[in-house]
Amino acid sequence: MKVYDKLYIGGEYVSSTGSDTIEVINASTEEVAGRTPEATKADIDRAVSSARNALENGPWANTTAAERGDLLQRLSKAIQARYQEFAEIISVETGCPVTSSIMTQVFSSTMVMDYYGTLAADYPFEEQRAGVMGPVLVRQEPVGVVGAIIPWNVPLFVTALKISPALAAGCTVVLKPSPETALDSYLLAEVLEEVGLPAGVINIVPTGRTNSEHLVTHQGVDKISFTGSGAVGRRIAMLCGQDLRRVTLELGGKSAAVVLEDANLDESLTHVVNNGLMNNGQACIAQTRILAPASRYDEVVEALAAKVAALKVGSALDAATELGPLVADRQRERVLGYIEKGKEQGARVATGGGRPDDQDRGWFVSPTVFADVTNDMTIAQEEIFGPVLSVIKYDSPDDAVRIANDTVYGLSGAVYGADTEQAVSVARRLRTGTVAVNNMSPMDFSAPFGGFKTSGLGRELGPEGLRAFIEYKTITLPHGGMQIGA
Repeated sequence: MKVYDKLYIGGEYVSSTGSDTIEVINASTEEVAGRTPEATKADIDRAVSSARNALENGPWANTTAAERGDLLQRLSKAIQARYQEFAEIISVETGCPVTSSIMTQVFSSTMVMDYYGTLAADYPFEEQRAGVMGPVLVRQEPVGVVGAIIPWNVPLFVTALKISPALAAGCTVVLKPSPETALDSYLLAEVLEEVGLPAGVINIVPTGRTNSEHLVTHQGVDKISFTGSGAVGRRIAMLCGQDLRRVTLELGGKSAAVVLEDANLDESLTHVVNNGLMNNGQACIAQTRILAPASRYDEVVEALAAKVAALKVGSALDAATELGPLVADRQRERVLGYIEKGKEQGARVATGGGRPDDQDRGWFVSPTVFADVTNDMTIAQEEIFGPVLSVIKYDSPDDAVRIANDTVYGLSGAVYGADTEQAVSVARRLRTGTVAVNNMSPMDFSAPFGGFKTSGLGRELGPEGLRAFIEYKTITLPHGGMQIGA
């Protein structure tokens, strides 16, 4: 039981101005795992003020890019030193199996920090150009105070996606964790203190939706970076648009994995299971539409159902568990509702299809494979965010591309086939932000990540992710130019 009674603002633990609290529930046991204060609008005002002061005054305002990069790498090492503690608390919060949490929740986060720590040192924040009318100096300066709104599914990783490039750019941050996963942010605060982050550079204010809107519309915030649902993303885009506030949105997905006719099924379907059911299916990049050629459709369904049925379902803290519970009762009911809708619309349950009989506590859903799915069914068009895969038949590679692109989303995807050239050719035609070809890596931290269509606005990761926290300034120079740094 983790009980925190303070908020982390301005480099200090301070009392909230309100008395409301957030209870975090253990997804495997349905018992209270911890409690934190719920930040009020006045608390958010204080956090924004602290971030603004750190941006414009004090040591952070005068740091070099190399110093900021060094801090990120020290932060990475400090988190790695406590990886088991981070992994376990995130598993309690989210239901992610702890053996998976170690990599997908913790070390993936530190890899992002390491990447931006290295990138910052050599990034061209200032460049002199010849110009057309005369020499110019082009500067890349921090966008300012960033409001970072974090989802519950991979809380530390998404935090790293936002604070790493923001700090590398010289920004300051007000971090708003999800109420479902407020506990791990307090471990982060401890580590921030340990590495000596200057006061006010990162402020942490767990709160609910109403007060989150206060952060989104706050006149002291220059940019919002949000990861979460499409409905909330649209709301944030509208609110930011009213003030022309900069915004990055990483939203939902309904990604397709295309299994080509010549694919090695055992190898390909191992990747399909990993990428479709990662984090118990609670992943925006989950590839949950499995496109199988008509000539091998029954073979794909049978082999995939066998792999999914063999998964060990259990407590998130059990090292043997391969698939844990969902994050909350409402999420379980949502997923079960989609399963019933699939049955009603004529899809056939190849395995799963309800709650596991041997789990009497925890928000569990049996990993489920639907066969005989057509792409117009609800389970093929809407993001379920749970352990549900739909196998859809196609007649040709052109047909597979058509089906894969027949969605309002465009975040992730995969293509599997023995002929790599053909697989890459298919990948090029998919209208989606990232595509894995014959591997289980849906993203690379050195390359841009984000979505087409309603899957979001802007990009994270890679140099592009850093530029999302930059404002450009042009200074026209005398015809003789100048020495950079003079």
